[in-house]
Amino acid sequence: MDGALTPSVEVLGVSKRFPGVLAVDDVGMALCPGEARALAGQNGSGKSTLIKIVAGVYRPDAGTVRVSGVPVDFRSPPEAVAAGISTIHQEVNLIPFRSVAENLFLAREPKRGPFIDQRRLVRDSEEILANYGLESVDPDAEVGRLSIAVRQMVAIVRAVSQDARLVIMDEPTSSLEVAEVDRLFGIIGRLLADQRAVLFVSHRLEELYEVCETATVLRDGRVAYDGPLGDLDREDLVVAMIGRRQGGSGRRSTGFRPIAVEDPPTVLEADSVSSVAVHEASLRVGAGEIVGLAGLLGAGRTELAEILFGVARRTGGQGSVGDSGRLPDSPGEALANGMALVPEDRRSQGIFPGQSVRENIVAAALPSLIRRGLIDHSAVEAAVQRLVEMLDIRLASLDQPIEQLSGGNQQKVILARSLLCSPRVLITDEPTRGIDVGAKFEIQSRLSDLAATGMAIVIISSELEEVLEGTRRTVVMRDGRTVATLSGEDLREDNLVALMSAGAEVD
Repeated sequence: MDGALTPSVEVLGVSKRFPGVLAVDDVGMALCPGEARALAGQNGSGKSTLIKIVAGVYRPDAGTVRVSGVPVDFRSPPEAVAAGISTIHQEVNLIPFRSVAENLFLAREPKRGPFIDQRRLVRDSEEILANYGLESVDPDAEVGRLSIAVRQMVAIVRAVSQDARLVIMDEPTSSLEVAEVDRLFGIIGRLLADQRAVLFVSHRLEELYEVCETATVLRDGRVAYDGPLGDLDREDLVVAMIGRRQGGSGRRSTGFRPIAVEDPPTVLEADSVSSVAVHEASLRVGAGEIVGLAGLLGAGRTELAEILFGVARRTGGQGSVGDSGRLPDSPGEALANGMALVPEDRRSQGIFPGQSVRENIVAAALPSLIRRGLIDHSAVEAAVQRLVEMLDIRLASLDQPIEQLSGGNQQKVILARSLLCSPRVLITDEPTRGIDVGAKFEIQSRLSDLAATGMAIVIISSELEEVLEGTRRTVVMRDGRTVATLSGEDLREDNLVALMSAGAEVD
């Protein structure tokens, strides 16, 4: 890039805090005209928060955003659009009951006097669609009747047709077929030739290298790398995203402890299970084992957990939990069979906002706490107090609203809820993401304690330390498939990184 160019958009020392977590911490990034920059990082790294700050959804708590050298303070997405920033979201944000033309020109319709000029609206839409290779799309078609792939392309065309200085593309290929991906890359080439800037987010590493010249990698809300993408090979990029272990001292950097388990009886098994997002994945967990699920964003780890817990519909394969002889078809059946799940997203999937700590802990176990049609309050209080003490949950009282707790203590509450169901199998999806080091160490230690009692535990983690120190065996996933199971001396950092990044053979 020409160093004399004024950046189209520049982020300087931006930070954003939410209750219990510092989502973005002193982040800087610049995009110049004609530059395609990758924004990479695992779930929880701060990518979405940073995008929303640039796009006007959030206001930063600290730092500055500049557009063409001028500081801006967006208070809404329309203000960002007016300043030349267009965003293509992973979830298609079109109005389904309105036409393609109406969606393309939403809030900027051509007018004839006070009325929308319908003829010009359709004519201009036809011209835009043709310019981007979508001649076959009818401008009068109702968006809700189109395929998801066509809707995604319409959303892309709408964003790039708004004369933007910067186009943010957040997983734009997630719903596209190969031919449509090629068409999208052609559109990106045209944007760059027109001296627009593109911020490109994709969990498919090969797309980053095909599209982008530069990269900003976030990890735990901070910049882990910022520079030419060509200076990183795929394994280097993965390491920047997930971090390296602190090696050489022989000291453990997590709260996990080694647990000796000799030929444990199988408690959870999945054999070549499939769903919309998972393809013939296999996994086995024995009593007292901690088994890891490793992989990059989009590898299918969470989706496999959802199959195991009955959240996602299984389309193929088989398996069993305990003596049931089958995998559950619903979360209720999973709970009845002795399974519990700590979900990935604490804020949207884990806590019940507006409810007390007590109510959050007992939510899943209420049926077992009812005696003769009434809640046994003494049993509730005793069980909740036992878990609060065991997990060292720091709170003012059990009646305290869950939102007032720190992120680490909220996560402990979610774990307590699962343990109140007395599971034989516990699936934890990113159990220590976004919490402080002390709480992280405590949760890891408790998971080792639970395994020592004979509980079968699955840990999905993006942190190498947790996988390498916390698991007896780790199943590696890539592109929705299980590609390897590592244990013993094979469970090493270099093997994990190689398998996660490119599915390479291990030594």
